[in-house]
Amino acid sequence: MAEEEPKKVETETPSETPPPPPPAEPEPEPLAEAPKDVVEEKTVIPPSVSEETAEESEAVAVIEKASESAEEKKEDSVNRDAVLARVATEKKISLVKAWEESEKCKAENKAHKKLSSITSWENSRKASVEAELKKIEEQLEKKKAEYTEKMKNKIAMIHKEAEEKKAIVEAQLYDFSEHLRILFGKLT
Repeated sequence: MAEEEPKKVETETPSETPPPPPPAEPEPEPLAEAPKDVVEEKTVIPPSVSEETAEESEAVAVIEKASESAEEKKEDSVNRDAVLARVATEKKISLVKAWEESEKCKAENKAHKKLSSITSWENSRKASVEAELKKIEEQLEKKKAEYTEKMKNKIAMIHKEAEEKKAIVEAQLYDFSEHLRILFGKLT
């Protein structure tokens, strides 16, 4: 039966070890808890146990210390892994932000380039339309001058014809008056 009891102690010892604390807790707290666990383990061993159980309890204590140091190493590696993961995450986030800024700048530059090309297109189209309008205005001014000249020429022709007709009428009147005078001269 003595053999069964040490087995129970060994089985109780590993099962009673507390689970490792979450990685968010600082490292000093697990160190403070570790001696309490060791003290509790020692109190679990019944005082009436023989020398064999005392030797086994020392072995259990050594195993506990080894498991505690392994837990500490595990905690340290977990903490280190958490810190490395956080650093990697921050690096990724900064890279994503830099990429986002880069894409934003590219989009803004592209939009600015398109706006500039649209503005230059608008200005060139306006200039061509204004040049066409000016050309049409010049043509209209030229046609207006031509029509004005033609109308003045027509007015001059009408005036000339009127003068000719007046001269004809006056000549006819003069001839008629001469004819009347001659006729009156014969009669008198």
